[in-house]
Amino acid sequence: MSGLVHRILELPGWLVLLVAGLMVFAEDALFVGFVVPGETVALLAGAAAKLGHVSLSGVLIVVIVAAIVGDSLGYEIGRHLGPRVLRQRIFDKRLKRLDDAQDFLARRGGSAVFLGRWIAFFRAVMPFLAGTARMRYPKFLAWNAAGGLAWGATVVLLGYAAGASYAQVEKTFGRDAAFVALAVMVAALVIWRIRRHGAERRAGAGDRK
Repeated sequence: MSGLVHRILELPGWLVLLVAGLMVFAEDALFVGFVVPGETVALLAGAAAKLGHVSLSGVLIVVIVAAIVGDSLGYEIGRHLGPRVLRQRIFDKRLKRLDDAQDFLARRGGSAVFLGRWIAFFRAVMPFLAGTARMRYPKFLAWNAAGGLAWGATVVLLGYAAGASYAQVEKTFGRDAAFVALAVMVAALVIWRIRRHGAERRAGAGDRK
């Protein structure tokens, strides 16, 4: 994680925006979230904004737009290629979680698109599943836009707040210590999200019993 922090924070501003936009877009449109969560990169872009490497408004706009557009492409892929894509090997080890996502979508409808954005796996597959389920696009777009706006602003501003701590640590202890501190903070945020998702899954399983 510290290596990723170092690489992102050392990029020039325009490249921070490009990497953040591409990763957030690809996570939703192409299932890249299985490998590198766009959420982590968005957090780091927010931290880079606090350090003055890139403008905060630029990061917010890029992350939010990439989230909404990426979801829309994921929706279209699901709408046109849904069953074929679901047979791909990428899903072989994730069939249980995929079933959970489909069940969540069936129970919650449009709100699942909004709520799914806050859970890593659901964020990667929910737009695709909404398209496969033939959810009306205007309904999908409304929930998608709301989710992209709320999630993008929250994640970037969390990274921005973490960047403030980074700047203080760097001033006091030096850059190496600051990289480690920021890596720990970002890792803690990611772990918190994973644990919260686990608690939500257990609660959902209890409700179905």
